[in-house]
Amino acid sequence: MSHTKTGSLGLMSRYRALVVFALLCGCTKVTVEPLDRQLEVRHVCIEDNPAVTVPGFVDVVRDGFRRHGIETEVLSGERLEECEYRLTYTALRSWDGVTYLAHAELRLLRNDTQVAYGEFHLRGKGGYDMSKFRSTESKMRPVIDELLQAY
Repeated sequence: MSHTKTGSLGLMSRYRALVVFALLCGCTKVTVEPLDRQLEVRHVCIEDNPAVTVPGFVDVVRDGFRRHGIETEVLSGERLEECEYRLTYTALRSWDGVTYLAHAELRLLRNDTQVAYGEFHLRGKGGYDMSKFRSTESKMRPVIDELLQAY
């Protein structure tokens, strides 16, 4: 009987260790469907999203596109209809003493058809992983670089 208890306790200890590890790792998920080089994108209109309140988010996106040789401008309303390529975005904050970026999506559209997609997501809002407090730029740079890897 004591062998069974020891075995159960060992299994429980391993389970607890796995749970603690999962909470500590935060588990960042990045999903990207890169932009095809054949599209030869040189200019993108960024559709203003006033619901996004992450400080500096649009500046980070614009800088990322500029690094890859693509100029951007932020527009809203009817002016967007003039754009062949349009980027929509969402960015959500979470709070743990201070706010931090917990989720973001970028959708690049060509005449209303999605041609590229990038997503940053902190599973479990980052758990106890202190890297959840990293800057918006450090979280989004890899997403944008993979999104525009052909440029």
